[in-house]
Amino acid sequence: MSKKILYIDLDNTLVDFGSRLASLDEELMKKYEGNLDEIPGIFALMRPMPGAVEAYNTLSEHFDTYILSTAPWENPSAWQHKIEWVHLHLGREEGTPAYKRLILSHHKNLNKGDFLVDDRPNNGAERFEGEWIKFGSAEYRDWKTVTAHLISLAE
Repeated sequence: MSKKILYIDLDNTLVDFGSRLASLDEELMKKYEGNLDEIPGIFALMRPMPGAVEAYNTLSEHFDTYILSTAPWENPSAWQHKIEWVHLHLGREEGTPAYKRLILSHHKNLNKGDFLVDDRPNNGAERFEGEWIKFGSAEYRDWKTVTAHLISLAE
């Protein structure tokens, strides 16, 4: 019996996007106001959301799990830094749960699967054909509630 397919977003789902903003210079923040994801290097040193790494590792035991994220078109360094974040927090070696499981796309709805955990409806998340689990919502406010829900549906 094959495992169900699970996709998990990075920004504000696995990655605490705000964790890097606090350390940025005020001028830089003003320059990129409204487009903070286009700040060069913004993705390099963000911390994981509370419980995110543990949840990813646990869910990878129950699902065929992938990271499905979007990188800003106007920030080429973000593409590199997202994979570096995955290497740092989820492993880079063959056999680790996220090994070669990062997908960067502006069209998440084109990926076929059973579940998508994402905090926003953007980039096709709202048109995903499986179940969209809105991370941070009242029903799925944190990784504990998301993990419990998904494990109940794993088989």
